[in-house]
Amino acid sequence: MAENDAQRSAIMYGIGALTRHFKGRPDVYVSGDLLIYYREGDPRTSIAPDVFVVFGVEDRPRQNYKLWEEGQAPAFVLEVASPSTWRDDQGRKRSVYARLGVREYWRFDPLGAHLPERLQGERLGGSGYVRQPAVTEADGALVLRSETLGLELRAAPGREMRFRDPATRSALRSHDEEAEGRLAAEARAAAAAARVAELEALLGNRR
Repeated sequence: MAENDAQRSAIMYGIGALTRHFKGRPDVYVSGDLLIYYREGDPRTSIAPDVFVVFGVEDRPRQNYKLWEEGQAPAFVLEVASPSTWRDDQGRKRSVYARLGVREYWRFDPLGAHLPERLQGERLGGSGYVRQPAVTEADGALVLRSETLGLELRAAPGREMRFRDPATRSALRSHDEEAEGRLAAEARAAAAAARVAELEALLGNRR
């Protein structure tokens, strides 16, 4: 469970944005805050990433994720730091993810209170995780490229993290932003239709 609004918001955004991004892929499963059991017969060996993506498995609802049944470990994991979890994220969880073969492990500190950099990314190599260098943009935002997702992760100072399409440089929107976008588009369409009707009526009166 999230400990504060900033952590909850980041987790909900990550799960929602990635779910919508991979919506057309029946072989991609996006989830978060869900127990992953990784040793058959031992329910104590479990871990629950804040956000994770698995490639090569069916996209369907699950009560939990049993690694020996699915046959695929998550390829991407994001942990969102909180006062009681950030040490575990950098220690035990990091070791478990490396053993499971999670290719990319990312950490985001929404409050900027626990990690030296608010956004950190690591990629699994032959001897363990290798830290990936972040690019600092003009506004001070940290940007990391996820090869696994084909997306960028961007964390601007004092703002939430956003996934970004590197081709268009547009951010994946949150659920609320998606809804606002649809409402704005509908309003523009209605205004355009009303204007067309007005012009047609005006032309009709002149005939």
